Amino acid sequence: MVDNKTIRILMLHDSQGKMLVMLPHEQLLNLVSVWKESGRHLQPLTANDSNKFFTQEALSTENGLAKLMSLPSLIDTNVPSSGGLKLYEPHSDRHFEIDSSMLNADAERCPLGLTPDAIEAKQPQGDDVTVITKAVEKFTALRIKQRLEDTLGLPTLPPTAQKIMELRSNPNAGVDELVPIVKMDPSLSAQVMSWSASPYYAAPGSIHSIHDAIVRVLGYDLVVNLALGIAMGKTLSIPKDTPRGSTPYWLQSVYCATLAEKMVKAIPAEHRPHPGLAYLCGLLHNFGYLALAHIFPPHFSLVSRYVEANPHLHHEHVEKQIINVTREQIGAWLMETWNLPPEVYHAIRYQNDTDYDGEHKGYSQLINLCLRVLRNHEIGDGPTGNIPAQLFEDLHLTPEQVEEVFEKVHHKEEDLTEMTRILKAS
Repeated sequence: MVDNKTIRILMLHDSQGKMLVMLPHEQLLNLVSVWKESGRHLQPLTANDSNKFFTQEALSTENGLAKLMSLPSLIDTNVPSSGGLKLYEPHSDRHFEIDSSMLNADAERCPLGLTPDAIEAKQPQGDDVTVITKAVEKFTALRIKQRLEDTLGLPTLPPTAQKIMELRSNPNAGVDELVPIVKMDPSLSAQVMSWSASPYYAAPGSIHSIHDAIVRVLGYDLVVNLALGIAMGKTLSIPKDTPRGSTPYWLQSVYCATLAEKMVKAIPAEHRPHPGLAYLCGLLHNFGYLALAHIFPPHFSLVSRYVEANPHLHHEHVEKQIINVTREQIGAWLMETWNLPPEVYHAIRYQNDTDYDGEHKGYSQLINLCLRVLRNHEIGDGPTGNIPAQLFEDLHLTPEQVEEVFEKVHHKEEDLTEMTRILKAS
């Protein structure tokens, strides 16, 4: 059981060897403080290596724990120096109980952690555009003199996406208007044909044309939203220095989109969000992640290291600490700038806010639920745990329904992985 008295332990390393770090569980480890205090550029072990290390049988014995505690250590000043200690390592989900007398007597005690409230207190104030602007100014000598989107060097919405957006705003548009747009984009054409032939859709017979793929297999609504997501995904490249062991960008996006679309169908009709928009919200929910890497390339690597060192905390705390702005803020701003439907940018902006009660909250709650379910099944990054009962109630779903939907989606894991491969190849 993890509570506010739990002490988190993690292993850092460099060419000189390992170092054990301890701090209150709810706090974010400030790697800059570690580097300053140790005089070493220590890095966290990967999730896989941490799991292997802390699940060693030897750590089940008193001698094994004593050896662990004898390692060179940094201990946060808020860790009690007397009495019993409850220790926890998130990657292995391993709990240990020791007496503080077992701690390394030569360990250095210093401030290492930051509470979420302390991080929040130093954030710039104002609306999202103001916050993004201040964050950019902090890391560049350039002062904002042009429109923000010009200053950031972000591409405009691709022509294919612009044409599809025009279709979305035309209630009379249909397959006859969509097919020519898809045919004009060779990459999109190939993807539509590949998706329609995927075992996931199990279409009977052969698919002979774009028209056939849309009408007989995928449907107008899915192709519009899929094409929009693909076109936008091609505007920014996938970052290379991501947190090690993290879920690949497109795999998480496809899982979230598919789960959101299927979850909608389990919601009573009178409360049901639009399935196509739910799919698009899921597909683009993490688009701000690509934008962060594009806007803050040197600092994105640091964000990745902090995520590795703080796997139990949500990424927004890390991003606020390092760059003062979150992927959700940037992603939502971009979607609004590019004139996507408000359901989409509201879902992206408030996907982590269970208290959000504004317009289109059903979409943000749906994405929040999907991401929680996926994390609890080791798909995606960040904290796991019990899903708030209020979230199920607001969406008119039961935990049993949600788990059943996930199992049906996860049963198609190989097909979803293949669909992800098609997206990555675009």
